[in-house]
Amino acid sequence: MRINVYLSSRGLCSRREADRLIEQGEVTVNGKPARLAMDIADTDDVIFKGKPVAKTTKDNVYILLNKPRGIISTTEAEKKDNIISYIHYPRRIFPVGRLDKDSSGLIILTTDGQIVNKILRSENRHEKEYVVRTWRPFDKDFIVEMASGVNIYNPVRHRIETTKPCKLKKLENDLFSIILTQGLNRQIRRMVKALGNEVIELERVRIMNLEKGDLSEGSWRYIEGRELETLMSLVGENSQNTK
Repeated sequence: MRINVYLSSRGLCSRREADRLIEQGEVTVNGKPARLAMDIADTDDVIFKGKPVAKTTKDNVYILLNKPRGIISTTEAEKKDNIISYIHYPRRIFPVGRLDKDSSGLIILTTDGQIVNKILRSENRHEKEYVVRTWRPFDKDFIVEMASGVNIYNPVRHRIETTKPCKLKKLENDLFSIILTQGLNRQIRRMVKALGNEVIELERVRIMNLEKGDLSEGSWRYIEGRELETLMSLVGENSQNTK
């Protein structure tokens, strides 16, 4: 991983500021002055402005990406614009669930195969929050019907299903937020279409306790510390699995 990306992903500074600090001699790697565009491994000792940067040598890595539109949530390297090539992380990681190509927002990537099903199982009722803009304005009945449950086609089970009740809030005449505890294929888009409208923008802004905050579109950061501990407690994992 490039050193400016490494420092940025640790939340220490922006990539541009990292380059400036490297030029000023504020960063060392294994006791030597860092160089612009040098690659960093998890085992390297990095000092940033006089303080050691915590290593990411845990057995498992947890990453939160603010996925831009156009990137596909697949590990298939031969597919153009796949999420793994986009991040280009030095270890083998995979996305937790999917966020379709035309949608943007938060998605978790990890080396931890044990956590995937615990996050995705609908019976665990883990919340995911989205902000959705529709093709045309909607009325109060639209919000009520969306929140109560909508009959949509489930292509996995090849049948019509009624979505589970969910929480909605109108933000503008054509914009609403929605909190789901299930994740059917293209669920929100199918729900909106079933009610005679169409989604033109869809962004996931929260996964359980993980919020977008100031994570810009296309950027990623590690999930660690108290945030990771909370995530693990929500999925029933103990802290030993993160070390």
